[in-house]
Amino acid sequence: MSPQQWTRLGETSSIWPGREWPLGATWTAESTNFAVYAPNATGVDLCLFDEDDRETRYELTEQTLGIWHGALPDIRPGQRYGYRVDGPWDPKNGYRFNPHKLLLDPYGLATSGTIIAEQPIYGAREDDPAVRDETDSAGYSARSVVVDPSFDWEGDALLGTRWRETVIYELHVKGFTKLHDRVPEHLRGTYAGLAEPAVTSYLRDLGVTAVELLPVQQFFSEPWLSDRALTNYWGYNTISYFAPDASYSSSGDRGGQVAEFKNMVKALHREGIEVILDVVYNHTAEAGPEGPTLSFRGFDDRGFYKRVQPDPAHGGFDDRYWDVTGCGNTVDAWNPLALRLILDSLRYWVTEMHVDGFRFDLMSALTRTGYEVDFACALLIAIDQDPILRHVKLIAEPWDVSMDGYLVGRMPPQWAEWNDQYRDTVRDFWRGSAPIHAMATRLAGSSDLYADDGRTASNSINFITAHDGFTVRDLVSYDRKHNEANGEDNRDGTDNNRSWNHGVEGETDDPDILALRRRQAANLMATLCLSNGVPMLTAGDERGRTQGGNNNAYCQDNEISWMDWGAENAWLDVYEVTKAALRLRREHPALRQRHWFEGRPTIPDGPNDLAWLHPTGRLMRDRDWGDGGLRALGMFMSGTPLREPGPRGEQLIDTSFLLWLNAADTPVEVHHPENAWIDEVEVVLSTDPAIPVGTRIAAGTDRTHGARTIVVVKSL
Repeated sequence: MSPQQWTRLGETSSIWPGREWPLGATWTAESTNFAVYAPNATGVDLCLFDEDDRETRYELTEQTLGIWHGALPDIRPGQRYGYRVDGPWDPKNGYRFNPHKLLLDPYGLATSGTIIAEQPIYGAREDDPAVRDETDSAGYSARSVVVDPSFDWEGDALLGTRWRETVIYELHVKGFTKLHDRVPEHLRGTYAGLAEPAVTSYLRDLGVTAVELLPVQQFFSEPWLSDRALTNYWGYNTISYFAPDASYSSSGDRGGQVAEFKNMVKALHREGIEVILDVVYNHTAEAGPEGPTLSFRGFDDRGFYKRVQPDPAHGGFDDRYWDVTGCGNTVDAWNPLALRLILDSLRYWVTEMHVDGFRFDLMSALTRTGYEVDFACALLIAIDQDPILRHVKLIAEPWDVSMDGYLVGRMPPQWAEWNDQYRDTVRDFWRGSAPIHAMATRLAGSSDLYADDGRTASNSINFITAHDGFTVRDLVSYDRKHNEANGEDNRDGTDNNRSWNHGVEGETDDPDILALRRRQAANLMATLCLSNGVPMLTAGDERGRTQGGNNNAYCQDNEISWMDWGAENAWLDVYEVTKAALRLRREHPALRQRHWFEGRPTIPDGPNDLAWLHPTGRLMRDRDWGDGGLRALGMFMSGTPLREPGPRGEQLIDTSFLLWLNAADTPVEVHHPENAWIDEVEVVLSTDPAIPVGTRIAAGTDRTHGARTIVVVKSL
């Protein structure tokens, strides 16, 4: 854009004083109020863009406590805008003001356009980061959009599903429907596509109660990915914390994406499915100090991003970014305005977008007071005290990239956690290497992590896979990662896969290997669905989705990552086992108990609420737990009665269940116990072809369980 293509107004009464609250662009019938925080700026221009992309600048002359504000009449929803901010250019002291760079509104409710990764989006010159780059970025930057907040929710409200009844399904908005033949083509890969009946009914019928969406707050790809003709597919590169990403919109990018997102939430809620957002408040798309200037850096670089602890011998400030996210920067959640932005954003998604909860990426990075992990930090206390946020689902990814950031089992009581120890133990067990005592602990809810401070098994988000890593199919098909398509010479992604290819690396036509892989996949899925705690499935695992051995497909916006809905490549037997396991969990509270198992009766002379059985039919003994060769285990869960009372205090009576897991590579003789707890039973789930569902087994009888199988029986 040439300098002649913009007009500057505001020296007279063409812009009203407006007010400093609320931040962002607030539309009313009379005017639109604009307010933005830039405490050390010397001047702020509001920039409006017409349909021909001509820019008109209005000088904001009013400032209140660091917030620059003004109001304009006759501004309608759909109006595109941005800011230019002037001030000191002094990188050594954390000031990077550059009025040549168009900035997105940190509180913008929608974003239009995209970022072109060329030199004008950078605040500093490429050849000398100490010198301000004075090329105009408007032709290379996105714009914020004024939004009409009105919407007919038709009585919709947050669902409030109890944690113990929750089944989470992690999915990517685009990838889940991009290849779905029952979704209209123009809606595939969009919020509207996810709201289609063919999609919502699939989730409901599977047994899902909540979808956890990979990041949908507006993000942009890193420039170095764009240089390699790749994109940030997962979306962990946020820049607008209030705006639903426009690339998933079938309604354009002038605010229609907001209404489309709301319609998606409403459609999912109608099917009883909650919406949880994976949110990335720990870092932004601006990367390190030499990264692009897109928003926060241009308003308050020094305040928004954490710096390393200064060396007293070299003055009171060090401009080097303190990075525990691995993404170049770490948001300083101790800064009052950064903290306010995070809280305002969370409340907005709950109150205005009807989101039911959040999964916080790299939560440990946000728990810092100064540089130390602090469970009394400002953010955790503020959320705990907030009358809106404290009642939604809160899930932490309880680590960051630092050694001291691993917090599994240590988050405050109201937080659920991704339990990677569950993931690792279950993977190891089914490939024959986890000790039996570790597997029992994970099956029963990870009491070693959550029982010592009043929490329940529902604080554990159990998962076998997630977006980051192998799919279940790849977990049983590959020994090694195959990330060549990512362009990093297969150096990226973890090498700690705990996977097993069962004899051949990758796809094979060998029927015996295929049968074993499918059985192992079914074992993994059934274990996940029937463990105490909250199960989280990764989209497509129930159907045998593969990424061809890529365990870091963050940059693969293509068939590597998209859900394959075709029946010819699907593992439909795994789907049926998964669906059956979730149905059992849903119908039987004995399989999703709120109270911890105590290993003793709930009533006099009753059965133990939990009992571990040796394959010989007797109770496990101390020496059995140390038997390194033992690979088979029985888990008895009593339903007569449950330790948990009913809603009116009554005793709850349910069916009792016995799970037999055999991870050995040979069959095992299992003696059905002879006691008052278990008489005749019926098989309700099985991955052993020789013991089909419906089989009845009498007490005192022996039966051979096949190698690497799970058999679930219920009392009759």
